[in-house]
Amino acid sequence: MSVHPTTTGRAPHTSAGRPDRRRWLALGVIALSTLMVVLDASVINIALPQAQHSLDISDANRHWAVTAYAVTFGGLLLLGGRVADLAGRKRIMLVALTGFALASVLGGLAVNPAMLITARALQGVFAAALAPAALSLVTVTFVDPAERARAFGVYGAVQGLGGAIGLLLGGTLTEYLDWRWCLFINVPIAVVAFLGAVPTVRESRVGGGRRYDILGAALATTGSVALVVGFTIAGESDGGWTRPTTLLTLGAALVLLVSFVLRQSRTDHPMLPLRVLRDRNRAGSFVTAVFSGAGMFGMFLFLTYYLQVNLGYPPIRAGLAFLPFSAGIILVALAMPTILPRTGPKALMAFGMALATIGMFTLTTIDGSPAWLGGTLLPELLMGVGLGFVFTPMNSAALTGVDPADAGVASAVLNATQQLGGAFGVALLNTFYTTTTRARLGENPSDQLGAYLAGYRSAFLAAGVLFIAATITSLTVLRGRNARGSSVAPDANQGAGEPTPSLAP
Repeated sequence: MSVHPTTTGRAPHTSAGRPDRRRWLALGVIALSTLMVVLDASVINIALPQAQHSLDISDANRHWAVTAYAVTFGGLLLLGGRVADLAGRKRIMLVALTGFALASVLGGLAVNPAMLITARALQGVFAAALAPAALSLVTVTFVDPAERARAFGVYGAVQGLGGAIGLLLGGTLTEYLDWRWCLFINVPIAVVAFLGAVPTVRESRVGGGRRYDILGAALATTGSVALVVGFTIAGESDGGWTRPTTLLTLGAALVLLVSFVLRQSRTDHPMLPLRVLRDRNRAGSFVTAVFSGAGMFGMFLFLTYYLQVNLGYPPIRAGLAFLPFSAGIILVALAMPTILPRTGPKALMAFGMALATIGMFTLTTIDGSPAWLGGTLLPELLMGVGLGFVFTPMNSAALTGVDPADAGVASAVLNATQQLGGAFGVALLNTFYTTTTRARLGENPSDQLGAYLAGYRSAFLAAGVLFIAATITSLTVLRGRNARGSSVAPDANQGAGEPTPSLAP
């Protein structure tokens, strides 16, 4: 996150110059901390139908339980990494663990929609500090290339399994306890990680003046929130897209986001140096992350409701029903180290997005049949395998050739674009769903199932269009085999290391 070369508190060695024997214990603690962040992004999907019923959340506003987290997480990720770099990565990790646990308690105790949404937004704030601090600590703790590769392998495996674990855990807790435990479960995880980090993780920070682009962070976050609010207002009633409030909100979002870009071009301590975006492969990977994240997050939300509300799946069975998607991503990702150096990222990303697009459009054929094998299994497999071909090459394209001083920024931007894309996508698809469902019910009030299915198909169709946009971006923006599989080696002094794929929202 910073360009300053000086690092204090070098973690990997003891005062006698020997490698710290606790570094592998520290890795376990760090991985556990970030598992909580990944897990929390997926566990809420399974719990949301029950939470919506319990708190009487409207269909138009239910997406805020997902997007409030994603917007603050993505919007503050760059600032969080910068703060961790300068204030101390261990210190910020401990503060963020505490804050995340307290926000989870607030959400679990929610008595109305506003309380739940506020808690989710606060979780996103602390996740934006926790994720880059933890990843930076892995980087500075392991300086030997072989050990660092092993460490990132462990870290990446935990991140990869987090999505699947979240779906299963969310289903189990919701079915046998209560949806609130999907939030309370973060407390014991945070306590164990905090107590483990105190004796095992060494402090590390970057030297230099502590200058933060607070205005830039405010512009990015408020602009993102305004965009999501505009999509939400558009879905509240017929003609919502042309309502003055919709147009004013979306216009304000555009002004704020453009102001953020102008701010980054003029300040001497930007959160996002614009030089990071000038490489075609890097810019193409960021745009692909926005469109693919938007379609994927939206698909998870509506497929969850379809399985639980319309097919009557209990929460734990709904969680199991998503496993083919996660399995497809993980299995293909395991083969990427062999395939990527031979092909480069462009061919793999374009093929993967095309395959995922076919899977998404296949979901538009759902008819309410309870036969899971004939309804959602094939689309899930196509999307999981397809996205497995996308994530690792996308990471490589984002980091290959980046200046070492910008490696942390590039990694953070990649994660932020996927999170913000997910927030926008969920809000946008929810607008299509509510508008279509309302129109069908107006035509035939007695056919509720038909109205719901039409709404789901509309949302999946919109997600498919987003996937098409990601496919076109991969084909037209990325350059052939110029960016090959060798991602940039993280510098031990940087605020982030090699990124790992987000496997599920």
